[in-house]
Amino acid sequence: MSSDKASPKDAPAPRTRARNHKARVREASIERILDAAEQLFAEFGYHGVTLKDVANRVGVSSTLIHYHFSGKESIYEAIWARKAPASAHNRLEAMRLYAERAGDDITVEGALHAWIDPDLNVHLEDQEYWAAIGKISAQANSAAGWGAEKMTKYYNPVVLALIELLKKAMPDCDEATIFWGYHFLSGAMTHNMARTGRLDELSHGLCSSDDFASIRKHMATFMAAGFKAICQPEAAGK
Repeated sequence: MSSDKASPKDAPAPRTRARNHKARVREASIERILDAAEQLFAEFGYHGVTLKDVANRVGVSSTLIHYHFSGKESIYEAIWARKAPASAHNRLEAMRLYAERAGDDITVEGALHAWIDPDLNVHLEDQEYWAAIGKISAQANSAAGWGAEKMTKYYNPVVLALIELLKKAMPDCDEATIFWGYHFLSGAMTHNMARTGRLDELSHGLCSSDDFASIRKHMATFMAAGFKAICQPEAAGK
């Protein structure tokens, strides 16, 4: 006679269950620490946060922070490592797909949409999840040392992929001018991610720095005009 009941040998060993439970507890503890640290770095910047601040925000002892991380830099790196690769992947994939579709008809606007829109889309889909890392990226893009290192590590391939698309869209433009255009674009993009609220104040509520739908609607067109103005002055009417 057969039985539907699992035999004792099929059941997970107690040691395995305990190990899995311990791993889940450790993972949850790390996530709480990273969530708290991410918010603190977004609010106060890299140099404005200490390990004690993180411990206080989580509601644990500093000993637990040191148990999981070797120091503030390792926490900061872990924050980047859990979100920046997804951002980079989304944008690289969008540019790859655009290049395949466009073939020989790559445009400045199309290239910029492929580079800009993926990051704006994730902010629109889950603002709470991406807001803090967006602010941290904005800080890093304006800082030497600790900031530049993270941008280089996670985003250089994304930038260079855009440069290649723009070179195909504007084959007569010299490379240096395209890099200058990217420099201006990059500052505008991370300023959007900073969500400073200054736009809200200046426009008396007419516009909002949290309005990523409007940013997506206007930004690529606006920046494309700038690229054309410096790379194709005759076409821009100069």
